[in-house]
Amino acid sequence: FKQKTAYEIMPSLVGSEMCIRDRMETVFTIGNGYLGTRGTFEEGYPGDLQATLVHGLYDDAPLVHTELVNAPDWLPIELFVAGERFSLVEGQVLDYERWLDLRRGVLGRRVRWRSPKGRTVEIFVERFASLADEHVLAIRCRVRALDFEGQVELRAGLNGDVKNPSPFGPVRHWQLVGQGDLGPQACFLHVRTAGTGMELAEAMRLEVEGAEASYSPRGDEWRPAVAARFRLGRGKEATAVKLVSVYTSREAEDPARAAREKLEEAASKGYRALRAKHEAEWARYWQASDVVIEGDDEAQLAVRFNLYHILIAAPRHDERVSIPAKTLSGFGYRGHIFWDTDIFILPFLTYTQPHLARNLLLYRYHTLPGARKKAREAGYRGAMYAWESALTGEEVTPRWGYGPKGEIVRIWCGDLQQHISADVAYAVWQYWQVTGDDEFFADYGAEMLLETAAFWESRVEYNAQRGRYEIKGVIGPDEYHEHVDNNAFTNRMARWNLEAALKALAWLREFHPRRASELAEGLDLSEERLAHWADIAARMYVPYDPETGLIEQFDGFFELEDVNLEDYGPRHRSMEAVLGLEKIRRCQVLKQPDVLMLLYLLGDEYDERTKRANWDYYEPRTDHTYGSSVGPAIHAIMGCEVGDLEAAYEHFMRAALVDLRDPRGNTADGIHAASAGGVWQAVAFGFAGLKPTPQGLITRPRLPPGWRRLRFKVIYRGKPLEIDVGGS
Repeated sequence: FKQKTAYEIMPSLVGSEMCIRDRMETVFTIGNGYLGTRGTFEEGYPGDLQATLVHGLYDDAPLVHTELVNAPDWLPIELFVAGERFSLVEGQVLDYERWLDLRRGVLGRRVRWRSPKGRTVEIFVERFASLADEHVLAIRCRVRALDFEGQVELRAGLNGDVKNPSPFGPVRHWQLVGQGDLGPQACFLHVRTAGTGMELAEAMRLEVEGAEASYSPRGDEWRPAVAARFRLGRGKEATAVKLVSVYTSREAEDPARAAREKLEEAASKGYRALRAKHEAEWARYWQASDVVIEGDDEAQLAVRFNLYHILIAAPRHDERVSIPAKTLSGFGYRGHIFWDTDIFILPFLTYTQPHLARNLLLYRYHTLPGARKKAREAGYRGAMYAWESALTGEEVTPRWGYGPKGEIVRIWCGDLQQHISADVAYAVWQYWQVTGDDEFFADYGAEMLLETAAFWESRVEYNAQRGRYEIKGVIGPDEYHEHVDNNAFTNRMARWNLEAALKALAWLREFHPRRASELAEGLDLSEERLAHWADIAARMYVPYDPETGLIEQFDGFFELEDVNLEDYGPRHRSMEAVLGLEKIRRCQVLKQPDVLMLLYLLGDEYDERTKRANWDYYEPRTDHTYGSSVGPAIHAIMGCEVGDLEAAYEHFMRAALVDLRDPRGNTADGIHAASAGGVWQAVAFGFAGLKPTPQGLITRPRLPPGWRRLRFKVIYRGKPLEIDVGGS
């Protein structure tokens, strides 16, 4: 085996991958910010979950309203050795290795296989989704005859007969528009979604090098293909290159024509040139986003793995889409967008790839109409962002779902998890503060802050008896508790949102008076309303005990039954599954950080005593391993804040390995995107102690034992900076 460094390679579990292929399909996803393709085999495998997901390609779906559509499979390559079809479930696998090259964004595989009749071949396959040209995909397959001489046939095609999995059975979204040959070596497929009418076209070309090949059309109505036949002598090899181009009607008026033209362009350049440009683009992204950890190889690999998956999911040329909660690597959450992107993923991109962060925030701006519609339908003003959104920003959270025991339950998140409006505003403000992108803030960001503030103005209730404003009937970040009053996170973030909106308008009036007047008039921001915002912010209730420093998660939380989670270990289920839906809502058990999440986001506004008191109280009451995957990274940061480095490192590795080790058993559904983004935050804001101040960035390093060095780069207000921290 050729040795490679952890930076270059993410090796699979040789010999054991066959029994965990669903998880590895997610882990081995490739992508380029336009689409993602799961790591299924080109020749197929029984029970595989093939998927290529394209940003913005949604179609109507039962129960979940809309979902990203499984695009036609561009991978299929069948190999026939003297008439025997290569398959990992037939014949004998003599040697096997697969790897994901994180540095170059290339998935590779090497197999030595003996057919049932005793012919042995060595097969090397690699593929990539071009980062240099998002519409170009490529596969190279090299075949060597080890102990025989005979005819070899390669059949490469496109498969439009794909479906989306669902609890009700597979869902077919595609209607056939057209397909056919493009000469003896190429073919195309053109389809349309049944509900939304979006079109997609793929074009494919096959070329064999190292042997004289004859080509002919193959396939059927939904599976156009090309066959290449050639002879190999004993010990000889040939290499086949399959190039594919993909367009949808979102980018091209005639996607079929665009795909054909792009295929011709790609073929004229050739595989080597395409890969060289792809690798050069990856080098550019890693130059800005890499994290170097010396002294901990497992952490080093895990961090780069998580950053790779964010980088392949972040849209580069489309400001009307965003990163789904499971990226483009699986069907979990149906491609819907959550606060995961705004709070957990965006900081990494804001500090290292601000142009990508800007795209994601512009998605929130373009979906303002959907947020306004949701607020209006609920009887509120301003913009009430959807808990789950897709292309339009309208609410697409399912109203019904399955509980931990398979029971049908009402899902209240779309109705009550309203803190997302403040979360979006927070992401906008953070981006502006870090980048100094005044143009963005004046043209787009300030409007989002003002409209979300208008929502909170209409959402709060005034308690005349106590002389304070309250927010009742919500779900905070901790989803184990629903219909709670005065959730500290929600109330405090609403207050922050109102304060930030007032600052934004004041800034506009000073530096962009025309834009300020335009927004004030368009949004009906009278001086009386603005004074009301200030009054709400000043008198917003946040349940806090100055004697103990404790912030009560919501009204009555401290009166709930206290539970020692250690009494329930070891376990392999969430506490929600252990206790049941009704029981857990009566207990002090958290799915994820709630008060601690608040102390992280608004850390400058709380002293060390308050942070320590709430860490000691809430950390042991949180379901770390089987609750929410977004929690461990935040606990790692807060562990650093309070000086508990042992706990911080434990939580950090729990987050970093959530997909590589799959302790929750759900990596097959897709990458945990929020956790991936949180891993970078844990490194930068936790262990490096990176912090923006009025004087610039500062660091307060708190490296775990064994870490000799931590190095990464950031861009702060347009200036690239390198953070280089030495350890023990």
